[in-house]
Amino acid sequence: MSFLSKVFGGSKPVMAESQFKKFESLKSSPFAAKTAGSGYNMKPDEYYIAGSVELGNTTTKCIISATNLNTSESYLLNKTVNMTRDIRPPKPNEEVFGKTVWGIELSKESVSEMVKDTVLEAAKKAHVDIENDLDFVVRSTGVTAGFATPEESGKLIIALANGCLDAGVSPRKMAPAMSVDNFPDRLKDYTLLDKVMFDGAVVSVLPPQGEEVVSNEMEGELVTAGIKLGAKWTNVDYRNPCVSIDFGSTLAGRVVNNDEPYAHTVGNFLGLAGVIADSLVRGTDKVDKKGGAAIDLYSKDILKKANWKQAKINAEKVHKLIDIRKVPMDRDRFGTVPLKPEAAQKAGTCLIGCDVGENGDKIPDLISLGEELYKNDGLPTLFATMDHVSAMIVKRLLDVAFEEKIIVSGSALGITGRAGITGKKPELILEYTKDKFKDCVFVSDGLALGSAIMARCMNSMGTINAPIGGKQGGPCILGARRKLQQKK
Repeated sequence: MSFLSKVFGGSKPVMAESQFKKFESLKSSPFAAKTAGSGYNMKPDEYYIAGSVELGNTTTKCIISATNLNTSESYLLNKTVNMTRDIRPPKPNEEVFGKTVWGIELSKESVSEMVKDTVLEAAKKAHVDIENDLDFVVRSTGVTAGFATPEESGKLIIALANGCLDAGVSPRKMAPAMSVDNFPDRLKDYTLLDKVMFDGAVVSVLPPQGEEVVSNEMEGELVTAGIKLGAKWTNVDYRNPCVSIDFGSTLAGRVVNNDEPYAHTVGNFLGLAGVIADSLVRGTDKVDKKGGAAIDLYSKDILKKANWKQAKINAEKVHKLIDIRKVPMDRDRFGTVPLKPEAAQKAGTCLIGCDVGENGDKIPDLISLGEELYKNDGLPTLFATMDHVSAMIVKRLLDVAFEEKIIVSGSALGITGRAGITGKKPELILEYTKDKFKDCVFVSDGLALGSAIMARCMNSMGTINAPIGGKQGGPCILGARRKLQQKK
């Protein structure tokens, strides 16, 4: 039996892969084939077209999706990805309000230009008319490393909004509708705005109450929602209680309890994630020492010649540089991410961070180690090492969460992000977490799917027959929400 067979033990990860459709084909099948648990449905299909615009430390994306409002099944129409390192430098008269984790300086104008170009490119490739076809746009960012306070993330969100406006997105498509009359005629029958209002809960989960506790709060909110939507393509009921982990360049995610009708965010993950793999790759002679990323070299065949036994040994060396723990109360930044431990404590939210040294100060050591491992074992084994590293990060994050007793029994685990679902990471994560969760699902493009479902939540466009919110095994919570809002 091969080493991989011994390690993975035959367990197969449940993968929710993004499904693409052409915009022109959305109207070719006028009726939903079948809705979950309700037999055949003769109601004509209607699609909600949403754009997700994200400026990350490594990539800047615009993903345009279409969600079937009868079934909650979501398709990608286009995924345009540009490298954030290619953003133009701020001009002398422009204010630098922050930088990426790799030190790329950002100004309002440079961000807006990058976003505008990315949105226009995505719309063109998707054959979507921004004015007539696009229903809503959600902006988000994983870039928090260069900000002094969580509030400063707001400047980047504004810059993202300006870029969308410059691309022709109407302001009304970036804010919740105030009444049913604000919807186009084709969507008026699909909103529940006359029954229930948007009160801050996204897919039946409330964010930490009070002031913002961590700069990447919105990112954690979106990926949790996105994994819920992506799981609709699988047999996993990824509803409350649940745990989400997003492996972008930086780490995001949540621990969600089983309160009703809205669950609470009792844990937040933050810090460095994909940056760790990128640092190891920068130790090779295959990528630029300043702008290179693991994504530049990854291919499906790269692991075929890997020595997995050596990779695990290497990963243990890497983890000696990685600090994973509950964030101490005396820190205002962990893993480069600004945070407020006092606010988190008041909100009843446990902050769990991943760092390399202190605020990334041992990243140079990580790059040197990557050089050593590459020279000794080659590129395939280095990528296998990165798979083990990511899986071990998941294990250590969850060990802390279990030690803090914030994970509810029966929780489902969801993983998304490039540094969490590529290669053999899903199989390794399953091995490290087996018997600890009711179910585990791996979702591609969780952040974009989260934008699609957040757009619907903000406009009260739930699907009663195929609920995404609520508890595992439970019904739609529209009635419970109405009762709660009537009390207020």
